[in-house]
Amino acid sequence: MTTQQPTKRPIRRGRIFPEYTIPPEELARSEAERKARYQRTRPVFERWRDELIADHYNWFMIIEPNSGDYFIDPDENLAVEKARQKYPRGNILVSFRINESGACGMI
Repeated sequence: MTTQQPTKRPIRRGRIFPEYTIPPEELARSEAERKARYQRTRPVFERWRDELIADHYNWFMIIEPNSGDYFIDPDENLAVEKARQKYPRGNILVSFRINESGACGMI
Protein backbone atom coordinates (compact mmCIF):
# COMPACT_ATOMS: atom_id res chain seq x y z
CA MET A 1 0.00 0.00 0.00
CA THR A 2 1.40 3.36 -1.07
CA THR A 3 0.72 6.54 0.86
CA GLN A 4 0.49 9.67 -1.23
CA GLN A 5 1.97 12.87 0.09
CA PRO A 6 -0.40 15.82 -0.06
CA THR A 7 0.64 18.30 -2.70
CA LYS A 8 1.82 21.56 -1.28
CA ARG A 9 -0.02 24.53 -2.75
CA PRO A 10 1.83 27.80 -3.06
CA ILE A 11 0.90 30.46 -0.52
CA ARG A 12 -0.79 33.37 -2.23
CA ARG A 13 -0.01 36.80 -0.93
CA GLY A 14 -1.59 40.12 -1.80
CA ARG A 15 -5.03 41.29 -2.73
CA ILE A 16 -7.62 38.88 -4.05
CA PHE A 17 -8.82 41.40 -6.63
CA PRO A 18 -5.98 43.88 -7.23
CA GLU A 19 -7.97 45.58 -10.00
CA TYR A 20 -10.41 46.84 -7.33
CA THR A 21 -7.79 48.75 -5.35
CA ILE A 22 -8.98 52.24 -4.42
CA PRO A 23 -6.42 54.93 -5.22
CA PRO A 24 -4.98 56.79 -2.18
CA GLU A 25 -6.29 60.13 -3.51
CA GLU A 26 -9.85 58.82 -3.50
CA LEU A 27 -9.42 57.36 -0.02
CA ALA A 28 -8.14 60.73 1.25
CA ARG A 29 -11.03 62.58 -0.44
CA SER A 30 -13.57 60.18 1.07
CA GLU A 31 -12.04 60.57 4.53
CA ALA A 32 -12.10 64.38 4.22
CA GLU A 33 -15.79 64.29 3.20
CA ARG A 34 -16.60 62.00 6.14
CA LYS A 35 -14.86 64.34 8.58
CA ALA A 36 -16.65 67.36 7.11
CA ARG A 37 -20.03 65.62 7.52
CA TYR A 38 -19.16 64.82 11.12
CA GLN A 39 -18.14 68.45 11.77
CA ARG A 40 -21.54 69.62 10.46
CA THR A 41 -23.60 67.10 12.42
CA ARG A 42 -21.82 66.95 15.79
CA PRO A 43 -23.06 70.44 16.84
CA VAL A 44 -26.66 69.39 16.04
CA PHE A 45 -26.21 66.32 18.23
CA GLU A 46 -24.61 68.39 21.03
CA ARG A 47 -27.43 70.96 20.87
CA TRP A 48 -30.20 68.37 21.44
CA ARG A 49 -28.42 65.65 23.43
CA ASP A 50 -29.01 67.03 26.95
CA GLU A 51 -32.68 67.65 26.25
CA LEU A 52 -33.29 64.21 24.71
CA ILE A 53 -31.11 62.08 26.98
CA ALA A 54 -33.62 62.08 29.87
CA ASP A 55 -36.52 60.56 27.91
CA HIS A 56 -34.77 58.86 25.00
CA TYR A 57 -31.56 57.39 26.43
CA ASN A 58 -29.74 55.09 23.96
CA TRP A 59 -32.16 55.84 21.16
CA PHE A 60 -30.69 56.47 17.71
CA MET A 61 -30.45 59.95 16.25
CA ILE A 62 -30.05 60.16 12.48
CA ILE A 63 -28.95 63.58 11.21
CA GLU A 64 -29.07 64.87 7.65
CA PRO A 65 -25.88 66.97 7.44
CA ASN A 66 -26.99 69.61 4.91
CA SER A 67 -30.21 70.66 6.64
CA GLY A 68 -29.48 69.68 10.24
CA ASP A 69 -32.79 67.81 10.47
CA TYR A 70 -32.74 64.86 12.83
CA PHE A 71 -34.87 61.78 13.37
CA ILE A 72 -34.95 59.63 16.52
CA ASP A 73 -36.19 56.14 17.26
CA PRO A 74 -35.15 53.28 19.57
CA ASP A 75 -34.60 51.13 16.45
CA GLU A 76 -31.86 52.41 14.15
CA ASN A 77 -33.53 50.99 11.04
CA LEU A 78 -36.78 52.80 11.80
CA ALA A 79 -34.92 56.06 12.42
CA VAL A 80 -33.17 55.70 9.06
CA GLU A 81 -36.51 54.88 7.43
CA LYS A 82 -38.01 58.10 8.85
CA ALA A 83 -35.08 60.07 7.46
CA ARG A 84 -35.39 58.36 4.07
CA GLN A 85 -39.06 59.33 3.86
CA LYS A 86 -38.07 62.98 3.98
CA TYR A 87 -34.72 62.66 2.16
CA PRO A 88 -35.11 59.81 -0.38
CA ARG A 89 -32.45 61.00 -2.82
CA GLY A 90 -29.55 59.06 -1.34
CA ASN A 91 -28.19 61.75 0.98
CA ILE A 92 -25.57 60.39 3.32
CA LEU A 93 -26.91 60.37 6.86
CA VAL A 94 -24.96 60.40 10.12
CA SER A 95 -25.93 58.21 13.08
CA PHE A 96 -25.48 59.03 16.74
CA ARG A 97 -26.70 57.32 19.88
CA ILE A 98 -28.42 59.56 22.42
CA ASN A 99 -26.02 58.99 25.31
CA GLU A 100 -23.03 60.74 26.86
CA SER A 101 -20.63 60.02 23.98
CA GLY A 102 -22.93 59.67 20.97
CA ALA A 103 -21.21 56.43 19.97
CA CYS A 104 -23.22 53.78 18.11
CA GLY A 105 -21.88 50.33 18.91
CA MET A 106 -18.73 49.00 20.50
CA ILE A 107 -15.53 50.98 20.64
